[in-house]
Amino acid sequence: MWVLTVVNIWWPLNIRSGLFGPTAGLTVVHCVAKDVNIFFDELEGVNSPSKDDDSLLHHGNLTSTSDDVSRLEGPGEGVPAKNKSSGLYFRDGKCRIDYILVYRKSNLQTEKREVFERNIRAEGLQMEKESSFTNSDIIFVKLHAPWEVMGRYAELMNVRMPFRRKIYYLHRRYKFINRIEKQLSRFRGWLPRKPMRLDKETLPDLEENDCYTAPFSQQRIHHFIIHNKDTFFNNATRSRIVHHILQRVKYEEGKNKIGLNRMLSNGSYEAAFPLHEGSYRSKNSIKTHGAENHRHLLYECWASWGAWYKYQPLDLIRRYFGEKIGLYFAWLGWYTGMLFPAAFIGLFVFLYGVATLNHCQVSKEVCQATDIIMCPICDKYCPFMRLSDSCVYAKVTHLFDNGATVFFAVFMAVWATVFLEFWKRRRAVIAYDWDLIDWEEEEEEIRPQFEAKYSKKERMNPISGKPEPYQAFADKCSRLIVSASGIFFMICVVIAAVFGIVIYRVVTVSTFAAFKWALIRNNSQVATTGTAVCINFCIIMLLNVLYEKVSLFLTNLEQPRTESEWENSFTLKMFLFQFVNLNSSTFYIAFFLGRFTGHPGAYLRLINRWRLEECHPSGCLIDLCMQMSIIMVLKQTWNNFMELGYPLIQNWWTRRKLRQEHGTQRKASFPQWEKDYNLQPMNAYGLFDEYLEMILQFGFTTIFVAAFPLAPLLALLNNVIEIRLDAYKFVTQWRRPLASRAKDIGIWYGILEGIGILSVITNAFVIAVTSDFIPRLVYAYKYGPCAGQGEAGEKCMVGYVNASLSVFLVSDFENRSEPTSNGSEFSGLPLKYCRYRDYRDPPHSPVPYGYTLQFWHVLAARLAFIIVFEHLVFCIKNLISYLIPDLPKDLRDRMRREKYLIQEMMYEAELERLQKQRKERKKNGKSHHNEWP
Repeated sequence: MWVLTVVNIWWPLNIRSGLFGPTAGLTVVHCVAKDVNIFFDELEGVNSPSKDDDSLLHHGNLTSTSDDVSRLEGPGEGVPAKNKSSGLYFRDGKCRIDYILVYRKSNLQTEKREVFERNIRAEGLQMEKESSFTNSDIIFVKLHAPWEVMGRYAELMNVRMPFRRKIYYLHRRYKFINRIEKQLSRFRGWLPRKPMRLDKETLPDLEENDCYTAPFSQQRIHHFIIHNKDTFFNNATRSRIVHHILQRVKYEEGKNKIGLNRMLSNGSYEAAFPLHEGSYRSKNSIKTHGAENHRHLLYECWASWGAWYKYQPLDLIRRYFGEKIGLYFAWLGWYTGMLFPAAFIGLFVFLYGVATLNHCQVSKEVCQATDIIMCPICDKYCPFMRLSDSCVYAKVTHLFDNGATVFFAVFMAVWATVFLEFWKRRRAVIAYDWDLIDWEEEEEEIRPQFEAKYSKKERMNPISGKPEPYQAFADKCSRLIVSASGIFFMICVVIAAVFGIVIYRVVTVSTFAAFKWALIRNNSQVATTGTAVCINFCIIMLLNVLYEKVSLFLTNLEQPRTESEWENSFTLKMFLFQFVNLNSSTFYIAFFLGRFTGHPGAYLRLINRWRLEECHPSGCLIDLCMQMSIIMVLKQTWNNFMELGYPLIQNWWTRRKLRQEHGTQRKASFPQWEKDYNLQPMNAYGLFDEYLEMILQFGFTTIFVAAFPLAPLLALLNNVIEIRLDAYKFVTQWRRPLASRAKDIGIWYGILEGIGILSVITNAFVIAVTSDFIPRLVYAYKYGPCAGQGEAGEKCMVGYVNASLSVFLVSDFENRSEPTSNGSEFSGLPLKYCRYRDYRDPPHSPVPYGYTLQFWHVLAARLAFIIVFEHLVFCIKNLISYLIPDLPKDLRDRMRREKYLIQEMMYEAELERLQKQRKERKKNGKSHHNEWP
């Protein structure tokens, strides 16, 4: 296919895909073939000056490769002086900078960079270069896409643009409903004016949200609302289109020598980023003078701590950062909002425990049991102790393990389902408002590593119809097997770390029991648990660093074909590693601590040496609560510091060096590209760290929530801070990320569903196994004062503590576990018997220390509760999932209505255009036969 093209020649000719760079000078007519690449030959390379030549660069001065005559002259009249000094425009003050490339003159990849930049100009992009104010070796390449280029690629990329304002239809209402609404409006007049909503006067009119949109078309350009061609495409869209062009520009002869990502990976360019829209601070108040730019507006109404209680401006976030980041903050805001009822109910459960503390029969009996002497909890150095000494722990346990705990566990399982189902609906509304309903991801490019590895084997791509590298099935399976083996090995490393913590707990409980300080000696088990949790946290953070490197190695070993496949594989591994790392010790405390210790006189030992740790006389739930609270608080504090504190320190150090070298006034005059270059780049894995932190928190909030009802409240408080920390980081500390599009949160939604299912199982086991809910229930209905009466009140729990303790003959102790004291400090005589938590026969029974009938009743009740609880909650979850549609009915109706209106509008606009053409032709005296309409 041949195209007749007229081009102005300034630079040597470079033709790619039938597109010419804008030039100035001689006008020539060419016949150009499609899909042809003509690169500079050696003679042209000699005759043309190198773009990296020092003679072309001066501090703060440009070497322009744009074709405008104004680049050689001063800026034209009418160009605002602010544009020239803002650092957001070319030197002429007219062409806005859409993208920045950064390289060093000392870099050896000069030839590749020259060819790449020539092909950039051949695509129609305009270019200027400037050297850095702080380092003459650093060169900034400023890129601008003219209107013709933007229109051409917007059409190729199917960018949706506004073409007609929306018409809102009100449903017919009855008089009765109107009267009610009037009364409600009067009542609302006495209430505060919605303090959580943002002030609409400070927010710009985001026109695309109030207009119907359609894929941009140059042939139908008259249909679109174009007030100003310079602002028709917003800055995020412009940078996305320029990045799309850069990803398809060649830098060397060869099938795979193409794209900006490869230029960054091979070191030709040091950085590539779109510019922020000026400073985020202003001397003038936003209320009196308005916002300087969208970045300033985002800082004032979103990233500022004064806006912590307000809703997020999601449309503005989407406009500035793109749909992918906008969806993250939409999900984070939705999750935080859904935590309010969970936090309220959890706080209610805790307060219910506080209110009923003085009426709890079990804690009363524990506190009054001064005559019950408990057996030592460790070998040799642990003394006998009165049961009443654990009175405080029994009361604390009641705060979390009370009659409302089961209800809260069921509520949280249902809450997780409702959260996910309503997020689907919320996502659908956002996708509709942001024109993501019909958007489909482009066919992704193959990763350079995949191409390099499998370039010898090719097969036809069924979508593009072009040959591409192919990975054999046997090779893929073998790599997956090796990767799975690596995952299994790393999980074994986690288990080994937990095993080390178990040994630490077993060894140190005896050490603390023989400690000189009475405070630690009397609370040896709590001290052991607290120090073990802190050590476990340090091991978790160290292993996280190792897991990131292992995940990266295993993912690269698998050789995923595309970037999305690589990202999903890496995400799954990192989540699996960190989830197991974070929760393995919690699982041990919840389900294994104190379950397999044996009994006095026949303790089970680790490696036939260390006696396994027992639970506190008041139960194991207090250990689980300590584990969860300490880990959750420390983990969230550390994450918040690393997310914001680390970039703040790095940027502060950079600013300090610049002030020392160039002074404060000189630094303030730096152009925007220099300021943005000195900011921190976004994480290499994008939003991975942000999502991972919240998903792990969601697991903590749901999986063991029956043991720690305050977890949703802590998560809520953290997320209120997290939103503003992330906002501050994105707006002030990071370079502006590329605006990317996405329809949903990706693989993370499936992970959330998996956590929701796991939470039902774990909470069932926590209630049945870890807490004393089932033993109390069995005692109340079968063995207590109300046995056979169908009652289970506090009066039915009289005698429960005594019934849950077994008797041990002190003379039956093993030599290595016999305590150093004989217990004479309690009654003046050596102790003959002591008590321990279990359901066993007394020492003088026919089968000494055998299980009693009550033990088997409790075991059967626990198994029955697990089965009933899981089936009931899963039925409720599935019923809720079935009853809640993924798409709201009003949204479905709006989509159908607007689809119909768009077709009508397009038809009417086309009809109007043809009628105008017909009238003009009649006026000109031209006759046309068989003309429609």
